Amino acid sequence: MTWSRALKETARSGLSIERAKLTPLIAVRGSAGVALVIGLCLWLGDPRLAVSSAFGAFASGLVTFQRSMRPRPVLALAVAGPLAVATFLGYLAAPHLLVFVPLLAVSACLAGMAWAIGPVSGLVGTLTVAIMVVTVTLPTTVLGALAHAALIAFGGVVQAVLIVLFPVRPWGVQRDALADALAAEADYARRLRQNPVAPFDPAPLMDARLASTVTPRQARRRPVQLHGPRGLAEQLGPVLASLADPVVGAPAQGPERDRARDLLDAAATVLDAVAHAVRYARPVRLPPEAMATLEVPASGPMLRGAARRSAYRLISLLADAVELTDEPVQATRPTTGAERAHLLRPSVPRLVPVALRAVRREARWSSHIFRHALRVSAVCSAGYLLGTGLPFGHGYWVPLTSVMVMRPDFGQTYSRGVARFSGTLVGVAVAGALMALARPGAYVSAGAAVVCVFLMYLLMRTGVSVTSACVTAYVVFLLGIAGEGWAQTVQERSVLTLFGGLLAMLSYALFPAWETPKLRDRLAAWLAANGRYALAVYDRYARPAEGRPRQVREALLDARAARAAWEESEARAEKEPVRHRGLSRTSAHAAGSALATMGRVTMILEAHLPDKDAEPSPGAAAFAAELRPSLERAAHAVRERRAPDWSALRTVWERWDTESAGQGIALRASDLLLDALDDLAEALSRRPGGHGRAARDVRDDESP
Repeated sequence: MTWSRALKETARSGLSIERAKLTPLIAVRGSAGVALVIGLCLWLGDPRLAVSSAFGAFASGLVTFQRSMRPRPVLALAVAGPLAVATFLGYLAAPHLLVFVPLLAVSACLAGMAWAIGPVSGLVGTLTVAIMVVTVTLPTTVLGALAHAALIAFGGVVQAVLIVLFPVRPWGVQRDALADALAAEADYARRLRQNPVAPFDPAPLMDARLASTVTPRQARRRPVQLHGPRGLAEQLGPVLASLADPVVGAPAQGPERDRARDLLDAAATVLDAVAHAVRYARPVRLPPEAMATLEVPASGPMLRGAARRSAYRLISLLADAVELTDEPVQATRPTTGAERAHLLRPSVPRLVPVALRAVRREARWSSHIFRHALRVSAVCSAGYLLGTGLPFGHGYWVPLTSVMVMRPDFGQTYSRGVARFSGTLVGVAVAGALMALARPGAYVSAGAAVVCVFLMYLLMRTGVSVTSACVTAYVVFLLGIAGEGWAQTVQERSVLTLFGGLLAMLSYALFPAWETPKLRDRLAAWLAANGRYALAVYDRYARPAEGRPRQVREALLDARAARAAWEESEARAEKEPVRHRGLSRTSAHAAGSALATMGRVTMILEAHLPDKDAEPSPGAAAFAAELRPSLERAAHAVRERRAPDWSALRTVWERWDTESAGQGIALRASDLLLDALDDLAEALSRRPGGHGRAARDVRDDESP
């Protein structure tokens, strides 16, 4: 992608405004917390304290809107603490430029490294630096700085208390994640009805697993509806795939295929009903037609073989899903000492070692997180010096804009830069005009600031440009409470904002961390993870008595994580104005599709794992023995820009096919697995502009 096209795409993305589900009650609660701390400080008679406390309440309320599975009060308190400490240190260093700039550089670097922990931690770090550069402009003493820091922390406490006293849809994030996973399985069943080899996206199941990871306190209070359906959703995917697949499931045509389609449609209906019940905490309501379809017919089309076993398993899983979900929604199930079925989430203090390990892993030159931290540090320092040196005053707008714009990847940084500048223009123009014309007093400015923060909370998911306008107007009105002079014009603030955005964009162009060159490494990692998952499954066929279900489960989770890393890298690379470095966009899509098919086939094999008393499969053992070194060679070949060679593995399969006379689910599924691996090799052997095996087959058919 050229620079001109990349800039055009990122600008369009940044300026787009989406329709999103609004949460007015939560927005009212968050803005009420801001209003309470502002009103209290104004009543005490110190407008500057009102500004500090309002920033703390604003940041604490903002982070509770993020998609985190931790309790909302914990998030509010977690952001207020670091913000109070950083602001206090900033107040102490602000009068001394040679001290404050290094402090700002270190704070910005730590904020950049916080993205290694997760997006919510990255946002907390960003807000900490952004608010610090604003609040330290308010003059005060050392004791006053301590009071400012205490009130910033107090703002977080107020938000946490309001969340506890006025809960809005408790467990809503967890319910949505689990309902999305069940709805994704329903959508998968419908797609299989039309396309029996449709790909399966595990992302909703990964989100549901994160949502079901709870602290011991949460486990004691978790509603019954959130206990069991996720595990059933995990089991449903392989069963649906094995039923629909024309090789190991129902035949491609005929009455059995019609019966399979009816079962898939009924399963989708049931899963949608269960998802609706989980999302809205209601009993399950099932249409009688779907229930009739799921009954074993006395006559008519009947499934046979593996498809019949898949159908029975599907009916049993759906019945369990309905039974587990259709409980009194008020009831909870306390976790006893003997019951440890929940996934344990560490408390915030116990999270510190985990966070430090995550930061340490990213502290290397090749890490895009580490390079982002260096960029943020350099840009914030340079922006502060630039803003201070310009004759406009209020130079904090430059580093404020830069730190709010910058993200670890190119696409988000540039799209947010455009959105931030356009939104800031609107916010400064509207708020500045009102301040200049009406010259409101402290209480009127406070009321306008609360309105702006309410709009920001309400419209947060519509687009960065909209929220930037609301945040900018909020800052303008908030500083108006403290009597910040308005000798600075709208044009001057716009110029400073433009400087901040340009610094952020220029820093990525001069010191990039492109994702495109890493695509082959990500693809090789996904191939290796898929291979470990396949080997864990084949080991169960080769040695059923020694089977360890946990081994298969852990390999599956690793494969999902590798796939998510690949898809994230591919999405970032598509927006970057750099060459493909040996892996074109077409090849990347084809290779990803091949590995997704490999995962789907392994998932089908997992659905038919033999019992522990089953006979070992010598063919599966030989296939696994050759698959292991073949995968190692293939992963190395992918990294070295070569196409993998699967001829040795194909030879082993052909010997297995001859000895087994083409019988067995594992044998047939292994043929599909080899086809997926051949597609991977074909995708990686393409040259830019080439069309791969399909195009060559067409040309061969058309040749004389």
